[in-house]
Amino acid sequence: MKAIITVLGKDQVGIIAKVCVYLAERNVNVLDISQTIVKGYFDMIMIVDITNMECSFGELAGGLDELGQKIGVMIKGQREEIFENMHRI
Repeated sequence: MKAIITVLGKDQVGIIAKVCVYLAERNVNVLDISQTIVKGYFDMIMIVDITNMECSFGELAGGLDELGQKIGVMIKGQREEIFENMHRI
């Protein structure tokens, strides 16, 4: 199973590291990552494998939201099928 994680906020040192540590601690594997910085704003999208994660998806998404608040960025997690359905034309 896959999920999409998005991160948006003012650029600062350690955003990627903190998100990746959080995911690794829950046995979530990063499959692909794309990030960019535009005029001081950080934007990242990750595709992750949640097949072997060691918590519920709700706990994962809630924890990502809390992490984002702690470090001053917005982090959202969605299951891949929900993300695809929401972005269909």
